Amino acid sequence: MKILVTGGAGYIGSHAVKHLNQNGHETVVVDNLSRGHGWAARWGRLEQIDLLDFPALKEVLARHRPDAVMHFAAYALVGESMQRPELYYRNNFVGSLNLLEAMHLTGVDKLVFSSTCATYGNPQTPCLDEEHPQAPVNPYGHSKLMTEQAIADFRHSYGLKACCLRYFNACGCDPDGELGEVHDPETHLIPCIFNALLANRPLQLYGQDYPTPDGTCVRDYVHVLDLASAHRLALEKLSRGAALRPAYNLGTGRGHSVREVIAVVEKVTGRKVEVSVSQRRPGDPPSLVATCQLAQADLNWRPQWTDLEQTVASAWRWHCQYFCQTH
Repeated sequence: MKILVTGGAGYIGSHAVKHLNQNGHETVVVDNLSRGHGWAARWGRLEQIDLLDFPALKEVLARHRPDAVMHFAAYALVGESMQRPELYYRNNFVGSLNLLEAMHLTGVDKLVFSSTCATYGNPQTPCLDEEHPQAPVNPYGHSKLMTEQAIADFRHSYGLKACCLRYFNACGCDPDGELGEVHDPETHLIPCIFNALLANRPLQLYGQDYPTPDGTCVRDYVHVLDLASAHRLALEKLSRGAALRPAYNLGTGRGHSVREVIAVVEKVTGRKVEVSVSQRRPGDPPSLVATCQLAQADLNWRPQWTDLEQTVASAWRWHCQYFCQTH
């Protein structure tokens, strides 16, 4: 298929683009490069436009005539969304609404949307399945939930073939060393630990009084390559006419606390991580762990990177390489 990938120069999107090309698909990357990286868009053509520019977006869709769209483009910093909610509703929701309308007007009828476990909010059960109530606790989660609702309405009104993939904490890097995780500012735990180690400074630990076994937040860490394969499998199913559910969780089904991740990083790097404890960040639920049986049953998807030590090692190799090149 020919697939237009929004946010294809970002962390998860770029890994998905490479994975799609490795599996015989053609890609067109749409990214405004405000938070993505030109060097990450090396597979397929890059169209540097903003989803808020509706005429340009419609023109790109009409010119390339893709078979389908994968939609990754979004701001994804929980703390920033609490401080500047207007950015998140405009970029994440209005941009997504523009994309849906442009797809409808140009006859593109297949979509896989990069959603998030942040749509669930505070968990009511130890592991979250797709039927868990969706009650986001931050504007980032709200913007993604609003997009899910818009997709459901386009499915109903226009016959859009779509599914939403709610993934948990993305981590890891391309084992070939061609792609990795770079955000500014960086908020993801594993690269934040690496940055602290390489800069010889303490890691900021936000809260150690959560109702978890060691007092720190628990998350389900899923490798970026496993996320990429899930997006491809979902799209291939849609292209064959499969009646997929509206949404699927993507995770490993196992949670790790911040302290546990720190211990794994120390083992992989052979270095001691110094910690400076701060107050909790607003909008952070205590624990988020996935139940992923539906994705396994319907998409034939199973995460391959289930050993956190191997995942951390893949990220550390790339991070050291990138750090040396930029410092």
